[in-house]
Amino acid sequence: MTTAFDPVDLAGTALANRIAMAPMTRSRAEGELRTPTPLVAEYYAQRATAGLIITEGVQPTAAGQGYPNTPGLHTDEQIAAWRQVTDAVHERGGKIFAQLMHAGRISHPQVLGEGRHPVGPSPVTPAGQLFAGSGLIDFVAPRELTGDEVGETIEGFALAARNAVAAGFDGVEIHGANGYLIQQFLATGSNHRTDEWGGSVENRIRFAVEVVKAVSAAIGPDRTGLRISPANTYNDIAETDTDEVYPALVAAIEPLGIAYLHVTEATAEVRELTLALRKQFSGTFVLNPATEGPTGPDALALIEDGTADLVAFGALFLANPDLPARLRAGGPFNTPDTATFFGGDARGYTDYPALAPTA
Repeated sequence: MTTAFDPVDLAGTALANRIAMAPMTRSRAEGELRTPTPLVAEYYAQRATAGLIITEGVQPTAAGQGYPNTPGLHTDEQIAAWRQVTDAVHERGGKIFAQLMHAGRISHPQVLGEGRHPVGPSPVTPAGQLFAGSGLIDFVAPRELTGDEVGETIEGFALAARNAVAAGFDGVEIHGANGYLIQQFLATGSNHRTDEWGGSVENRIRFAVEVVKAVSAAIGPDRTGLRISPANTYNDIAETDTDEVYPALVAAIEPLGIAYLHVTEATAEVRELTLALRKQFSGTFVLNPATEGPTGPDALALIEDGTADLVAFGALFLANPDLPARLRAGGPFNTPDTATFFGGDARGYTDYPALAPTA
């Protein structure tokens, strides 16, 4: 029987175990250059015993930023700063992928600065508010991307992927989940286009597929992953045809041979679709399962029964930097500060010391 503590080959990258650290926004980039700090290097190095670390969302272009103080991968300064992070993780034997996240309409001119305005597939204002540094402010209507700008955005993902490799990352994960730009193209509620990027299922998946193709061509499919979250309503996403969109998307990327597909379950009700996508995708399948609170030790059974090849843990990794050892020992576990974590305020995330687990 395969267990979470067995090694696995991720398209040529050897992982020590099947426990992944899920991407979590931290808002710790420094200054106008949006560079990660030494604290970021320490944070990820502390968690290097994960089979795979997936970083916080990293904007591929300046226009892709969604929250204050999040890091980018589109300048030489950012590449150099991330090299300190990847070196720290590799020195401790870890593997780390950068998550490339374009926030799209989930942003604000106050966050973007320099006269920039949030963009999206269509000028549909998301409901809700965004933390912009000094407090919560209402979202604004995004500016609809032109056809040429869609192409430029795709190339921005590819360039950021090349920068990630230059910075020492083992690969990249394309963020197609949680209501950000790629899912905005997938969803009928946010994509009202009538050109080749909207309307039919084939057209609405096109942006995601072209991003995956461009990144795979830039750095190799073996270094490319994709994260999706079917039926997720986060960030005011409304999907009317989830059961059609995601099988079509997976069918389109399957021939590319990417390293992994990472599914984040919005609710327990999507498990049937999760299993169908698992059967459809021939590469490594990473699952962040639907749970009542932070994903816990019970999720390890999903590897044993074959539901997933890797399980991604989020909040529990914040509270327990040495999580794989604690999972193997059966605890003890520090309790995550879920009040701030699930409230969506990245500033409130709490770090905990790495203490030796007891048997």
